[in-house]
Amino acid sequence: MDSIIFAGAIALTVALLMGIEYKNSRKLRESSLEKLWQSYGQASDRTYRAGELEHIAMYYRRHAEEHQIDDITWNDLNMDSIYRKINTSCSAAGDEYLYYRLRTPIYDVDEMERAESCIRFFAGHEKERREVQRLLADLGRTGRYSIYEYLDNLDMLGERGNGKYLLSDLLLAVCVGLMFVSLPAGMIALLGMLCHNIVGYYREYRQIEPYVTSFRYINRLLAGARQLGRHKIEGIEEEQERLTACYQDMRGFIRNSCLIVFTEKGNGNPLGILADYLRMIFYPDLIQFNRALRSVRGHAAQIDELVTVIGRIETAIAAASFRESLHGAWCVPKLRFEQGAARRLRIENLYHPLLEHPVKNSVTADRGALITGSNASGKSTFLRSVAVNAVLAQTIHTCPADRYEAPVFYLYSSMSLTDDLMGGQSYYMAEICSVKRILDAVRSAEEEGRPVLCFVDEVLRGTNTVERIAASTQILRMLAAENAMCFAATHDVELTRLLADEYDNLHFEERIEGEDVSFSYKLADGPATTRNAIALLRALGYDERIVSEAEKMAERFLADGSWSVGVKG
Repeated sequence: MDSIIFAGAIALTVALLMGIEYKNSRKLRESSLEKLWQSYGQASDRTYRAGELEHIAMYYRRHAEEHQIDDITWNDLNMDSIYRKINTSCSAAGDEYLYYRLRTPIYDVDEMERAESCIRFFAGHEKERREVQRLLADLGRTGRYSIYEYLDNLDMLGERGNGKYLLSDLLLAVCVGLMFVSLPAGMIALLGMLCHNIVGYYREYRQIEPYVTSFRYINRLLAGARQLGRHKIEGIEEEQERLTACYQDMRGFIRNSCLIVFTEKGNGNPLGILADYLRMIFYPDLIQFNRALRSVRGHAAQIDELVTVIGRIETAIAAASFRESLHGAWCVPKLRFEQGAARRLRIENLYHPLLEHPVKNSVTADRGALITGSNASGKSTFLRSVAVNAVLAQTIHTCPADRYEAPVFYLYSSMSLTDDLMGGQSYYMAEICSVKRILDAVRSAEEEGRPVLCFVDEVLRGTNTVERIAASTQILRMLAAENAMCFAATHDVELTRLLADEYDNLHFEERIEGEDVSFSYKLADGPATTRNAIALLRALGYDERIVSEAEKMAERFLADGSWSVGVKG
């Protein structure tokens, strides 16, 4: 009787602990979901670990293709920061696919229409969006590394068999049997086998632990695919069908991985501790891992499909949220996908989405433009604003502007270059290599009938004035080809005259009143007509001798074309 009461007390305690844990986990999940739903329409405030974006980029690197946004352009436009602002995904699949999408412009009209349809659906159906977010919230992330990094390293595990684990289990049974023959001998043998198994378990588990994390994530992907397939959601029927097909193909993986994916080591509760010891003694998760490993190796395509489809769904939600966060200051671009489309570009009231108080500008062009003006007047920001609008137009079909009309371009820039000290490459070498890749892209695109839109900030600034102007003129003429449109910022006003037949001239200007300098940041037609660089020195408190002598030298050069340093006194 006492034993029954004792067993009942243990059962009741276990049930109570399980109930408390379930209640706490449910409360935490509901709180997380509410926070997720409330964050819709707001810029993401997520904090990223150092180097995390390198791992998030793995899907993009695995799916490399022609005419993606290359590293130079991505860094020039500070697209990492724009990605962080847009990314409201709650799963690793969403993180990685959004990054891929922002680096992979869409060149097919049907694909773009499908993407726009999904974005509009989630923007207009809050109930369905919240339901999808609830299902995807359970996916979570894979830890430090991308699932593709785990998959790429599966071969390092080699061929793994379960013979030694099954033999250890058999020897445990022999030791227990020996206890019925000789208790002392059986106890000693059993203790020795337990120590052997526990030590061996930790040695084996260290090898597979990173992959266990990825297997758990694959299982969550499959669970999410199953749940999404069960709910009838009219806006994503195609995606649901693809997810259901993947789930059906990989049911064997679920059977072969249940012990390793449904249990977490060291979770601290009594049941978890007991389960840990049972795993260390009998190796059930190691046995199942080897079976699951064979299944994963045979279903790499289905795993990639799961990440792609779920990532695409979350990217549509993130794009809808981004639109909402712009408070109406956005538009759906009108893109011309046909090859050989007119090169005309029209953007009204465009701005940069990272600026808190942006000054909006408009531009209409059917050829390239030279942008002149003093430093800090807005040239580089304008170039980046146009470029970012073009990238967002062709990726998530959303522009921070009132209107965007353009053909679908191949996109390149050369703006924020630096010396490569470790590689022994000077700034000038880095610059000419960067510009050459754009020239190569223009030649390649000519055969495909797709125009190139490129942005260059200060062409060849790394060399002397005479050679810079001569070489810049010829480079920019090449970038004014029939299938290219170049926006270039320059301080060399000579280029505005030399290239007047190939480029429109636009400028930014500043106003200097006494010691005050103000910028309107408004784009104006024509080349810059003011020469305020030296006047800015005076406004900022430079020694008057420096300013006055510099002004005299500039006036003499403009008068007779020669430099004279005057008489030292």
